[in-house]
Amino acid sequence: MELELERIFDEFTRRDWEREPVEGTVRLAIVGVGGFARNRAIPAIAESEYCESTLLVTGSPDQRRLLAQTFDIGHVITYDAFLAGSHTEAYDAVYVATPNALHGRYAAAAADLGTGKHVICEKPLETTPDRVQTIIDACDDAGVTLMTAYRLQTEPAVRRTRELVSAGVIGDVVQIHAGFSHPLLAATGPDTWRLDPELAGGGVLVDLGIYPLNTTRFILGRDPTGVYATTASNTDPVSTGVDEHVTFQLEFPTDATASCTASFDAHANSWLELIGSGGVISIRSPFGGVVPQEIVVESGDVRMEHTGPPVDEVREEFDYFGYCVLTGATPEPDGADGLIDTRVIEAAYESAETGCRVDLE
Repeated sequence: MELELERIFDEFTRRDWEREPVEGTVRLAIVGVGGFARNRAIPAIAESEYCESTLLVTGSPDQRRLLAQTFDIGHVITYDAFLAGSHTEAYDAVYVATPNALHGRYAAAAADLGTGKHVICEKPLETTPDRVQTIIDACDDAGVTLMTAYRLQTEPAVRRTRELVSAGVIGDVVQIHAGFSHPLLAATGPDTWRLDPELAGGGVLVDLGIYPLNTTRFILGRDPTGVYATTASNTDPVSTGVDEHVTFQLEFPTDATASCTASFDAHANSWLELIGSGGVISIRSPFGGVVPQEIVVESGDVRMEHTGPPVDEVREEFDYFGYCVLTGATPEPDGADGLIDTRVIEAAYESAETGCRVDLE
């Protein structure tokens, strides 16, 4: 077992999805130029091997021209122009980073444009399972790649954790503890679209809770069979009626359980711990945006720690998407992956409203 741990740690940052050499890049239209797209996605794409940004779609073209110049992006157009098919020759795929309730409009339109454009869309794919299915159907009908932007599925610490679990290093996983908090209310105020239930489709469960939800599913390679959830919101005027705090427990067919929390109104923090019949795996700050690559594994009498240089999981995400498009591979975080999470979220809100466990089978 110690040799298996050493092997995995020695090859910690390898791209196990990169199985063959590939040439070329995928030209991306960035649909929605909010804070994450400006500060994380576009710079990451500029550093990536398999993607490049060639067009911005925004409601404020004049305000985004400096951004386009900084990153050598050739075109800036409005949403209406995008929907009308303007400059389709300038890009091969779209990255949809609008508010959640608008994902379907632009993802489905991209699939329908000309010969069809590939789609990488922020999570959640949409606000309800039916609306997610519309995106999936549009991309299937057009024969284009659809990827849900679960960047942690390309993050080395998370991928190595999945390997460790699959190799039985900690035995059978029995319990998972995960949480993600961020003081969004203090940072943005009440006008953010994330606190608008019509645009967001929910509150902190949709925005932050989806990270431990999807990462747990990814590591275990299993989908939950039941969920029990509670939500809470502050009573001050900042509250808009969406959940600001959530606790949810997932049950899996292996009898493992995952206890997860998320908060919009707490000190920034995140954690992930898997407890098995023969050991423990802990990742420090897995969900906060830049994973510090600190992982601790205890297996029987063996305890090993790994600390490495941070890896930009956003760049890894876009390189993975570009690689899949260029090679014709199907991304692991595809439309079906996004659909399952949306169904779990819907069930969790039902549980929070009824006070009862909701069956997912």
